[in-house]
Amino acid sequence: MFTPALIYIFILIVVIFSVTLVIAMYSTYAERKVAGFLQDRLGPNRAGPFGILQPVADGVKMFMKEEIIPDVSNKWLFILGPSVAMATCLMTSAVIPFGSGLTIGGTFYPMQVADVNIGILYVFGVVSIGVYGIMIGGWASNNKYSLLGALRASSQMISYEVAMGLSIIALVMMTGTLSVREIAAGQPGGHWNVLYQPLGFLIFIICAFAETNRAPFDLPECETELVGGYHTEYSSMKLGFYLFAEYINMFISAAVISTLYFGGYNMPFIGRFITDPNTLSLVGTAFLFGKIFFFIFFFMWVRWTIPRFRYDQLMNLGWKGLIPLAILNIFLTGLGMWFFGKVG
Repeated sequence: MFTPALIYIFILIVVIFSVTLVIAMYSTYAERKVAGFLQDRLGPNRAGPFGILQPVADGVKMFMKEEIIPDVSNKWLFILGPSVAMATCLMTSAVIPFGSGLTIGGTFYPMQVADVNIGILYVFGVVSIGVYGIMIGGWASNNKYSLLGALRASSQMISYEVAMGLSIIALVMMTGTLSVREIAAGQPGGHWNVLYQPLGFLIFIICAFAETNRAPFDLPECETELVGGYHTEYSSMKLGFYLFAEYINMFISAAVISTLYFGGYNMPFIGRFITDPNTLSLVGTAFLFGKIFFFIFFFMWVRWTIPRFRYDQLMNLGWKGLIPLAILNIFLTGLGMWFFGKVG
């Protein structure tokens, strides 16, 4: 039976997926425009006014390319790899609260697909599955460069997931919940978690760069060493899925960072000027997307500013730098909670 709540959730899923795909699509355009600005050139400007139809042209190009599956590959796994990568990055958005909620016909509907009380664990669980998409694709290609890229990706993502998880432990200690909705709701006004967890935020955002394979952590697809990395043998939309998944992961990472550390849909002083709850919720959603777009720009800014690490430097930073810092942050958080009487 289709209840109003079920219909609302279905509409919300379609809207979130559509918005995610559109943002990821135009992130490819923004990436090239930001790169052009930082390198003192124009960027794409041929397809449509100011080049705004470039993502459409790229999509048509991907669909029209010849579909090639190497004879020496494991065909089923070759197809499964990009499918897993795409599916896992889309699933992560289910627990992100994009607003406080809407009241329709006297019934309150949250702007969140699934409010699970272990939302952070869900995010980490789905993200950890995403590495299989890369590993399967690299191994199934039966190409040594693809396999090396997949090995780099899996070891990199697993290594930095440890530091990311430890940085979140300090945040969970402070907030006392694993629910993403409760963490977002617990940051009213200007009481954002980044003010109390600056070191945890720094560790988290560095790990987010590594998890999304963004420069300077893009060793899995380092073209100077691995031709194209784990997706060397892919063409057409299977290659498009891998490339698209990176931009979706960047959007989701920006959304998670904004929600956990920068108040999510909360903004200071807005409640003084807006009294209608629905309007306030929609304005909060707009503010959340503003924060997300800033972090997407930050991801791009860093990519076109900082050179790529060597692989030994990347692993040393993860195991010898970030993990000890994350453990220190847990200790300092516990010490601060004890000192200010927050333990008991």
